[in-house]
Amino acid sequence: MRTTGSRVPWRGCGTALVTPFDDHGRIDFGALEKLVEWQIAGGADFLLPCGTTGESATLSREERQAVTAAVARAANGRVPVVAGAGGNHTARAVFWARDAAAAKADGILSITPMYNRPSADGLVRHFSAIADATDLPILVGNEPGRTSLDLDVETILRLAEIPRVAGLKEASSDFGKIARLMASVPEEFAVFSGTDATALAFIALGARGVISIAANEIPKEMSALVHAALEDRRAEALELQRKFQPLMEMNYLESNPGPVKCALSLMGRCGETLRLPLVPVTDEVRRRIEKTLAGYRLLKRKGR
Repeated sequence: MRTTGSRVPWRGCGTALVTPFDDHGRIDFGALEKLVEWQIAGGADFLLPCGTTGESATLSREERQAVTAAVARAANGRVPVVAGAGGNHTARAVFWARDAAAAKADGILSITPMYNRPSADGLVRHFSAIADATDLPILVGNEPGRTSLDLDVETILRLAEIPRVAGLKEASSDFGKIARLMASVPEEFAVFSGTDATALAFIALGARGVISIAANEIPKEMSALVHAALEDRRAEALELQRKFQPLMEMNYLESNPGPVKCALSLMGRCGETLRLPLVPVTDEVRRRIEKTLAGYRLLKRKGR
């Protein structure tokens, strides 16, 4: 599954994996491996450990590499593994990129630097340094809600010229911008929606799929939705969108990954433990999540 060069064949539904922790806050590798197996069995097209949903900000360098290696080992070449390796300290991001390569990842997802507020020239130099660090292809992550930095079309086009920058995870909901972007980027440049609810609109404009939070809970259904859209089965895609829109919205009742970890705990897939400064969802939100899951018959059955 390893791809050299600047473009990749990735498409479909990629799962932004949670990082399971035990009650003491240590990584639960057993639960992680089971999640990987469940995701692949459900039709996930690729897996993304150590991103925002994976609480990357609280993982040490050694933990990042261990999580990436565990996911790559469990996937065993069946689907690509695109590991989180980004931040606002370029030298550290370079180290994380090299660690991802050493852990047998197939690619890197690197978010734009937060807090520093770099210029377009700074962004180009930042991602060029990461691209020079390994032979892995890179998806640039644009998440303005997390970083307070929203890549404009002109900067994205400059980043697309960097060797090994293969595509973009775009979490903006500015569809005027997205339309201009999709009309301008090279056809082989892979653009993915970074938000479940916008996946269909992105695909209609030419994107390749979604990097999904909801796929943690419903991998089979999210994969079906995305592939229906990619294969021009519009009625089926819209039906699935309408059906699962409440679950997509549920994952944003509090800061990600609080709700999705609560849901996975209620489903019996992994524990709910989060690392500070994140804390478990409120009791009111937990009740709303439980009600939503019950509506989809996703709650863990008693006695199991």
